[in-house]
Amino acid sequence: MIIGVPKEIKENEYRVALTPPGVEALVSRGHEVVMETNAGSGIGISDNAYKDVGANIVPESHKVYERGEMVLKVKEIFPVEYDLLRERQIIFTYLHSANNPEETQALLDKKVIAIAYEDIETDDGEMPLLTPMSEIAGEVGLIMGAYHMFTINGGSGLLIGGAAGVEPVKVAILGAGRVGLGAARYALGLGADVTIMDIDLDRLREVRQKIFPRAKTVFLNNHNIRNLLPDVDMLINAVKWPPRANRHIVTRDMLKIMKKSILVVDISCDPAGAIETCVPTSHDKPTYEVEGIRHFCVDNLPSAVARTSSYSLCNATLPYVMEIAEKGWLEAIKGNTSLRRGLGFASGYLTFKPTADVQNREYTPPEVIIEMYDK
Repeated sequence: MIIGVPKEIKENEYRVALTPPGVEALVSRGHEVVMETNAGSGIGISDNAYKDVGANIVPESHKVYERGEMVLKVKEIFPVEYDLLRERQIIFTYLHSANNPEETQALLDKKVIAIAYEDIETDDGEMPLLTPMSEIAGEVGLIMGAYHMFTINGGSGLLIGGAAGVEPVKVAILGAGRVGLGAARYALGLGADVTIMDIDLDRLREVRQKIFPRAKTVFLNNHNIRNLLPDVDMLINAVKWPPRANRHIVTRDMLKIMKKSILVVDISCDPAGAIETCVPTSHDKPTYEVEGIRHFCVDNLPSAVARTSSYSLCNATLPYVMEIAEKGWLEAIKGNTSLRRGLGFASGYLTFKPTADVQNREYTPPEVIIEMYDK
C-alpha cells in the first residue's frame, strides 16, 4: 500500500504522524511511504533522515494526497485539504468530527474511508491511540500551568512545590482519567498539594490506595466544588465533556468565590465544556482573563513537546497502520473490533454514532458497511 504523510498545517502543530522507525517498519514489509518535504522539521528530523529509511519525499501536500492510498495525519482535516481527498482513500488521524460539521460534510461528500485515532476502543474499554496523547497533555498542562504562575509571566508568583517554610501550591484536578493522572503525577513530583476529583468512587479508591496515595481524593459534585474552590491556587480541568451538554462543572458564577491569584488550566478544551468560561487558545496567546481570573486553555498541548509526542503517537498507531496496509481497511475492520469502532466514515456513510447524534445526521453501523461490501 502507498502511505502518505503530509506536513501538519494547524497553527503551532509540530508533530508528525510517522517517525523514521515507523517508516522503516512499513518499507521493510513492502509498503511505500510518501512524505511531504519538511514533514518532520518540527521535531528536528530532516528529509534525508526519512530518505535513509526508504521514504519518498515530495514537494507539496497535494502530491501526498494524489499518491497516498492511506493518508496519515495528526490533526483533523482542514478546509484547504478537502479538495485533495478522493473517493475510497483511507484517512487515519484524530478527526474530532462531532464538533466539526463542516469537516463531517466534506468527509461524506468525498466518500473517503476515515478512521479516527481517538475513537478506537478495545473490548475492555481502553483507548489505545488516545491514551498516550492524553497522558502527555496532562503532564504538559501541569508544567505549563506552573510556568504561567511565575511572576514574569503575569502569574501569582507561586512556586508549585513551595519552599522551606513556605507551603506548596494547592492544585485541584477535575477528572481521574489519563489526562488528570498525568497532571497529578507531575504535580505530586514537584511537591504540590494535590486534590483529585471524580464521580467514579472506584477510580478514586484506586487512586488513593494504589496510584497516588499522597493525593487527596474528593467526590465531584457541586457542593464539594464550591467548598474547595476558595482555597485552590491552580484548577485543572481534565474531564472530557460530551458535545452539546447544556451544563458545566465550574460555572461563571463560581469565579466569584475563587482567589484572584488562581490559574484555571483547561486541558480538555471541549467546546462549551466542563468550565463555562474556557475557550480554546493557542501557544502564541495562551492565556486570557475573565472577571480577573486567568485562564490557560491551549488545545494542542502535546505539540509543545512535539518530538516526544510524535514518537509516542507513532508507537501506538503503527500496529493499526500496519494491519490496514497489510489487509486493506475492510478486512482490517472485519477482524479487529477495536479498529471497527474507530471507523467514522465509509464511502459517503457516517458510521460513528456520537457524531450522527450531535449533528442530527443519519447513522449507518460499521457492520452494515461490511455487509454492503460483502455482497
